[in-house]
Amino acid sequence: MAVLPLGIRFLTSFTRDQCYRTFTLILTFLLYTAYHLSRKPISIVKSALHKNCSLTNEIELYSYKEHLIQAKLLGKPFSNDTWCSWEPFDRSNYKQLLGALDYSFLCAYAIGMYVSGIIGERLSIRLYLTFGMLSSGLFTVLFGLGYFYNIHNLQYYILIQVANGLVQTTGWPSVVACIGNWFGKGKRGLIMGIWNSHTSVGNILGSLIAGYWVSSCWGMSFVVPGLIVALMGVICFLFLIEHPQDVKCTLGRAQKPSKDLNGWNGFKQKCQLYKSSRSDSIMDPERERFLKDSDDRILAKSSGLLSGHIVVVSTERGNSPAAISFFAALKIPGVVEFSLCLLFAKLVSYTFLFWLPMYLANKEHFDAKKAGDLSTLFDVGGIIGGILAGVISDYTKKRATTCGVMLLLAAPTLYIFSAIGYMGLKTIIVMLVVCGALVNGPYSLITTAVSADLGTHKSLMGNSKALSTVTAIIDGTGSIGAALGPLLAGLISPSGWNNVFYMLMVADAFALLLLMRLVLRELHIKGPMTDQTELKEH
Repeated sequence: MAVLPLGIRFLTSFTRDQCYRTFTLILTFLLYTAYHLSRKPISIVKSALHKNCSLTNEIELYSYKEHLIQAKLLGKPFSNDTWCSWEPFDRSNYKQLLGALDYSFLCAYAIGMYVSGIIGERLSIRLYLTFGMLSSGLFTVLFGLGYFYNIHNLQYYILIQVANGLVQTTGWPSVVACIGNWFGKGKRGLIMGIWNSHTSVGNILGSLIAGYWVSSCWGMSFVVPGLIVALMGVICFLFLIEHPQDVKCTLGRAQKPSKDLNGWNGFKQKCQLYKSSRSDSIMDPERERFLKDSDDRILAKSSGLLSGHIVVVSTERGNSPAAISFFAALKIPGVVEFSLCLLFAKLVSYTFLFWLPMYLANKEHFDAKKAGDLSTLFDVGGIIGGILAGVISDYTKKRATTCGVMLLLAAPTLYIFSAIGYMGLKTIIVMLVVCGALVNGPYSLITTAVSADLGTHKSLMGNSKALSTVTAIIDGTGSIGAALGPLLAGLISPSGWNNVFYMLMVADAFALLLLMRLVLRELHIKGPMTDQTELKEH
């Protein structure tokens, strides 16, 4: 018998469970890459919607003469500087108008995210994602069709952005919940740090695709990404596996609830499980606080048999525990702090996402395509930062401290980046990568490993229904900052780009301050906000 080739031996070394986990990891990576790919074109196309037409090249000379003749025939004023800009973004307040496009998308995204997690945990993840991706593809294409149908109505573009922002909220809670079902906590920081690079990969691909057409036919910069995200929606419908038990695999996290785990049977089983670990006789203060919320379920604490445990029993008869409520999720220790920290961290990240190409084009005088290509280096840094944050937090077991150190280093790096803008292309490249790593590292860690940790917190006693809601709360709060950042950048940038960077540095400082209580707790340092009860837990 011939010896099997090395490649085949490598493939057959994986177990059935490992193959399914790897497949799910890759598929969800590609799904959310498509989501971010469809968000990026607007930041690339901004420099084409408004540009200095007095610097037009010879290829555009014929178009210039055509516009001049048309203006004279219609008796309209003609500007040498803005004739080639896309109306209504040819006005002097174009930065505010472009900022309105960002704000309309991100504000709808932030509001929709709170609702999306609650809806998503009550529906099939596969169907919910499919609906979101097909809808997002439709609205992205409709934005691009404004170019082909010569639409110059600002309300049209804002309406499209609002609708797209709402349907894009279907993505994040769903993919995180799916990954949380398949993977345990062991190497969650590393796995999710690598997996979360889909955000940066999507931004890079979106920039390259949009940059290819931005100077010649910017409508295609939206149509192509829209078709890609819609195609991925079809693939999601055909192939996504929501839970290991659906294909009879070993569960990666908590047991998928069944009818035997509810009601009195579930109560007896939890009692029996507890009897094997009676040494834990004192209730965790975090669980004590969590017990106070009982709006849509019975949270029972027995001084004898159930000391230290929370029993989650559905108030409705069915095959699984009731989904956790919004306010119950807020009571999980760490959710509020990480949510508020993400608000400011995402403010910084999304300001770069939506305004970096415009900044490079205006201050560094790059053309639209080169500015878009260079902006991808920020996302390359984001991939590096996300993986580093995951590895370090896994090794140290200190998620908050890892985020805090990166936030502490980010502020001076932002100042240096704004101060050395004219020191050459190589310096700009290095600073973009470094800034991307330090800005996106905490953002990546909080939205992935931290969200999954909190969504499977010990106070939930294995209720897998909480993960989608917790993820939506954290990312929804962060999305408020994502909406404010680009809006503030549009309002502040006319007074100078340095002021925009000062705003980003202040936001970074607030993100660090809001995380300090958790950092001090992890470091066992008693601070003004660290009480004795929390220290005793360690």
